[in-house]
Amino acid sequence: MKNYLVILLLFTAAHADQMQHSHTSEYVGQEIQAIKSLTPEDIAELKRGGGWGLAKAAELNGLPGPLHLLEMKEEIHLSDAQVTEITKIFNQMKSQAIQQGERLIALELELENHFQNRTVDNTILRSSLDAIEEVRKELRYIHLSAHLVTPGIVSEEQIAKYNLLRGYSVANPCLNIPEGHDAEMWRKHQGCE
Repeated sequence: MKNYLVILLLFTAAHADQMQHSHTSEYVGQEIQAIKSLTPEDIAELKRGGGWGLAKAAELNGLPGPLHLLEMKEEIHLSDAQVTEITKIFNQMKSQAIQQGERLIALELELENHFQNRTVDNTILRSSLDAIEEVRKELRYIHLSAHLVTPGIVSEEQIAKYNLLRGYSVANPCLNIPEGHDAEMWRKHQGCE
């Protein structure tokens, strides 16, 4: 039993020592990417005009995105007119997002090439980063601005259903008055007015 404990203690100490002195980067494997700052998934998302998480400020604050509205058109009971209008917004957003996404990829590749070829200096770096951030800003604007117009097309009830289906909120107490409660008093107590 003593030998077992000694071996266990030595193994534990050696393992702890190895863990403390590990310099392995969390970026291992990314050195083979064509563009180190963009994963293959990022590139695919940008090329298809996907949201890339850029519209979270709107999405998570109750301003629905056109793509998800269209995906849930049956559940939230969008009318044909609403579907037509939201489809136009989505198509415009997607077209612009693809264009800006391609620009972002090209600019990141240009910066990547400067680093690979050791031709980067402070002037090139500043210029590249300014261009990249300008495109990223425009890309984010494209996605967020599409969320800005959807509340004018869908009702509050449809937005509440959207948020519920997306998992962002529990049922809205202002819209779901329990049976047997006075509607006016319920809304007052819930701070709906």
